[in-house]
Amino acid sequence: MGVKVRQKNGKWYVFINHQGKRKAKCVGDSKKAAEEVKRKLEAKLTLGEFSLNEAQSSAPIFDEYAEHWLATYAKHNCKDSTYARYAGVVRKHLSPAFGAKPLTEITRDDVKRLIYQKRKTAVLTPSSIRQILAPLREMLNHAVEDSLMTSNPASHVGRFIQQPQELGEQINPLTREELALFFDTIRVRAPEHYPFFLCLAHTGMRLGEALALQWGDIDWHGRFIEVRRNYVCGKITRPKNGKNRRVDMSQQLAEVLHQLLTQRKTEKLQGKWTELPEWVFCSQVGRQLHSNNLRRRVFYPCLDKAGLRRVRIHDLRHTYASLLIQNGGSLAYIRDQLSHHSIQVTVDIYGHLVPGGNQAAVDRLDDAPIRNLSATSSKGPSA
Repeated sequence: MGVKVRQKNGKWYVFINHQGKRKAKCVGDSKKAAEEVKRKLEAKLTLGEFSLNEAQSSAPIFDEYAEHWLATYAKHNCKDSTYARYAGVVRKHLSPAFGAKPLTEITRDDVKRLIYQKRKTAVLTPSSIRQILAPLREMLNHAVEDSLMTSNPASHVGRFIQQPQELGEQINPLTREELALFFDTIRVRAPEHYPFFLCLAHTGMRLGEALALQWGDIDWHGRFIEVRRNYVCGKITRPKNGKNRRVDMSQQLAEVLHQLLTQRKTEKLQGKWTELPEWVFCSQVGRQLHSNNLRRRVFYPCLDKAGLRRVRIHDLRHTYASLLIQNGGSLAYIRDQLSHHSIQVTVDIYGHLVPGGNQAAVDRLDDAPIRNLSATSSKGPSA
């Protein structure tokens, strides 16, 4: 009679020999988790409270497996920003819901209960709830592969996430007048950051892409910017979809950035810089700006001073797209500028903003244009 821990084919197993019967249970990649299962089983054997059938419930608790999954798979296979988001989701949402529960006892009803609780009390959007479920689903997929679970209770729960709401509520762009008021305010309160926020609003670049912009990425003759990198969690990475892209610069943005470059060169001649900073938008010591400081110390105070609602910095990207649409820009052009992986993404987010699109499509069903409908109707039917 006894319990042993052994590794086989890269996995850790608990082997149980009790009353002439033997049982093997795969715990996963973690020796620590296997030793913990062994400790609990030995305690039950000593107290005479164990039956071999209980081996079915010898899976590690959620917190143990989540910690192991984050430290192994997520840490080494996900981008730093994704890993940080997953760790935050586990700490804030998943551990409070499942922390002390064995993996095998997590049911589909538990997952649905989590979804409904977040919808009701936290008032999270469907997108935010999907971000909570993403690491849970991936983690439990690994548990299934490790033979710790027979099925994934977090799979195919998308229909429970949807909430009746207008698509337009998911984005919060500024109007042309609001954007102008914001720029008037920032030019007075924080003029050194005006070029940065103008770049965001006139290119649709993501925050990290703008923070990682270098002077060599700007083509002054062609008037475009080559987006080559992203700055997230203090590290330089590739753009979100892993591909470089070109974004056009408006004449105003090109002039403002050229003035900024001229200013930097003048400062270098005056001795402020030993070498010209490679980053277009940088701190007083030539390093990349800190995103949280930009939000707390510049963006939100300027919104408040201007009397505008609290939008996100990311909503400047939506502002860019919505103003392009108002100016007659095509969804295909906006897709390329924003680097969406398909036109469907662009249509889903911004299609409702296209002015008169549906009416024009309906009018094309007519056999011939009706030039004076009111005059025709007033004559009534002919005798």
